[in-house]
Amino acid sequence: MKNNKILILGKGFIGSRIREALDCAISEEKIRTFQDAEAQVEQYRPQVLINCIGYTGLKNIDHCELDKDKTLAANTFIPILLAEIALRQGIKLVHISSGCIYQFDYSADQPIREEEEQDFFDLYYSRTKIYAERVLDYLSVRYDILIPRIRIPLDERPHPRNILTKLLEYKKVIDLPNSVTYLPDFFAALEHLLGIGARGIYNVVNKGGLRFPQLLEAYKKYAPGFNYEVIDFKQLNLARTNLLLSTEKLEQTGFKVRAIGEVLEECVKKYLKY
Repeated sequence: MKNNKILILGKGFIGSRIREALDCAISEEKIRTFQDAEAQVEQYRPQVLINCIGYTGLKNIDHCELDKDKTLAANTFIPILLAEIALRQGIKLVHISSGCIYQFDYSADQPIREEEEQDFFDLYYSRTKIYAERVLDYLSVRYDILIPRIRIPLDERPHPRNILTKLLEYKKVIDLPNSVTYLPDFFAALEHLLGIGARGIYNVVNKGGLRFPQLLEAYKKYAPGFNYEVIDFKQLNLARTNLLLSTEKLEQTGFKVRAIGEVLEECVKKYLKY
């Protein structure tokens, strides 16, 4: 039965997958103005508004520099606009954020906790995500706003934004442990956080770090003809954030967070069936 209490804005990869997982409504309308969003809220009358609107560039996040207005509108202005509508309407706002907003030193840093200040300003994309998250986090102290952070989505279905699909196409991978969000686990965590009325920022990633060769080795177990090459991160010559996020806050709510190593075979087996 469709959950009429929830409305998703943004019908991209994440929004479409959440709609299916939660069996709820998703708007087909483009949101450009306050009036656009307000009209959708008036039409659907949700109790929970999930914002999945975002822009990551046509090919990758470097391309956000080519359309600064679209990037800033999608990643900063619209989340704040939706927060204002949620406050006025007395509904809960869930803003799907990103963990790609921190510097990280593998030799010295511990997994990053939610309260640590966002400090990765090397990419325009990351800056636009930081702008929105800081405002919404401040508002969440008094208002019903939940900000789940996801990072490097891993899914059991092929999709251009699925990290497994990307790695199979690249065939050249770096070997650094990174926090990753396995989407089936994310959906379960999102339902849990909604159920307990959580507010503020939560890192919603799997425990531990995924080294990309680990994932491809799991894939090779079922597709032995596949080959890939491991390269040094410095060879990419790109501004990127590689990091580990803490799952302690999420676990303290009573949600069981699976280690990323536990889900790889499950993911690959299902992926190969599509």
